[in-house]
Amino acid sequence: MSSVADHEAAVIVPVEDLTATRSAGAHQVVEQARASRPRRDLYGGQSLQERAADRRARISRAALELFAGRSYDDVTVAEVCARAKVLKRRYFYEHFTDREDLLLVVHREQNDWLLAGVSAAAPKEPENLDAPLRPMMTALVTMLLEHPDSARVIYIKAPRMELRRRGVLRNDAEVMGRLLRRSVPRPCDRVRHERLMLTFVAGVSEVMFDWLERGMTDDPDVLIEHLTGIATALLSGTC
Repeated sequence: MSSVADHEAAVIVPVEDLTATRSAGAHQVVEQARASRPRRDLYGGQSLQERAADRRARISRAALELFAGRSYDDVTVAEVCARAKVLKRRYFYEHFTDREDLLLVVHREQNDWLLAGVSAAAPKEPENLDAPLRPMMTALVTMLLEHPDSARVIYIKAPRMELRRRGVLRNDAEVMGRLLRRSVPRPCDRVRHERLMLTFVAGVSEVMFDWLERGMTDDPDVLIEHLTGIATALLSGTC
């Protein structure tokens, strides 16, 4: 049995201190439990999210290689999965609706990559029209020459890609318009200017189609010179 003094000593401890001690103890127990709990989501040192991202990247890379080398209609989902070393077909459908969706996604990724590289080559303060056009056309030809698979997918000719291609051309024309706004005379007719930029981008695309069909064997320096000269002639006119 405890004495009165013992009871008095016991009530001296503040309630908040007891609460803090209890909370700290509970937190420690929880942390120990978490540390000792097996990490079931880890496999090969990767989390579920990391493994999913890795599979998607492998599928996109395999599709790029296959679409670049063969007709779209000759490439199957099964072949893409086999090349990507994705053993279960359901993993493919976690990222893509079907084969057409895969092509659209890969095409968008490659076109974004190319457009970013061409845009980065443009100087911020160009002195004349040639100043941005020449490095931009150099970047375009060089990137495609160094990555022929990307070139063949970006400029792929497939009936189901026609609507996508038109949308890409309009978007690229808008980007080029912003990049060249310091070099091109101020337009007095906005619609005419937009159509002029669309003509420029579409014309470059057709030249690149022709280059690819020739096996990309033409002298790249000559091609860059031609593209720069054609673009300069087209865009240097006034209203």
